[in-house]
Amino acid sequence: MLRSVHDRAELAALLRKDPALHAYQLGDLDDFFWPFTTWYAHGETVALIYHGQPTPTLLAFGPDEPLRDLLTRLVPLLPRTVYAHLSPGAGSALTPAYTRTHDGGPHHKMVLRGAPESPAEGEPLGQADLAELETLYARAYPGNWFDERMLETGQYVGLRRAGKLVAVAGVHVWSPVYRVSAIGNVTTDPAHRGQGLAQRVTAALCHRLRETTDVITLNVKADNAPAVAAYRRIGFTVIGGYEEATYVSAGAERSRT
Repeated sequence: MLRSVHDRAELAALLRKDPALHAYQLGDLDDFFWPFTTWYAHGETVALIYHGQPTPTLLAFGPDEPLRDLLTRLVPLLPRTVYAHLSPGAGSALTPAYTRTHDGGPHHKMVLRGAPESPAEGEPLGQADLAELETLYARAYPGNWFDERMLETGQYVGLRRAGKLVAVAGVHVWSPVYRVSAIGNVTTDPAHRGQGLAQRVTAALCHRLRETTDVITLNVKADNAPAVAAYRRIGFTVIGGYEEATYVSAGAERSRT
């Protein structure tokens, strides 16, 4: 049976069976994210719906048959529009009740094995750097997923040239309680690309994260060969794949026609 789960200890026990694959979900058990989450389990397979953004995000990973079974049972409980991170091929379990309207494409999940192997450079950023950081994102990474609350974690690192912020690496998830972190919002000012600055600032962030977390992960588009290569040089390894896509209830689509 599909169950709604409210016990963090039970969820943590299930997710810790593969902490690299489930790093985002483990991190969302933290007090910082927990109020924005809804959890379901079917057997040992777990689904998270995160409500902290205008469009809810569904995260569900695992073996094909158990995952499809969970998603099929979950369909009646999903929001009318959901942005899904799912193991490859699992999204078909949402159709025909949902229409896939935006395809974010295949992604790699990568994990850092050991200490960063790349030269590192950067300094911690905080709330005082918010305006400068938002200006950089608007210029270099428009449309990225950035929650300014994450600056409160102290796990954003920036690199400056001539006093100007030109590269940054941050986190989507950071939980010293569950000892996991997920790197995100990495970018470099277009005028300073080609110098390895994103790699250096990400390595600096990794050194910082190793002080409080045991599992350091990131997601990257599978076709972003330069980024994948840079992460490999730091010491990251691909441990699996998933797909990102937006799904809209077929009923909601019909109501607009």
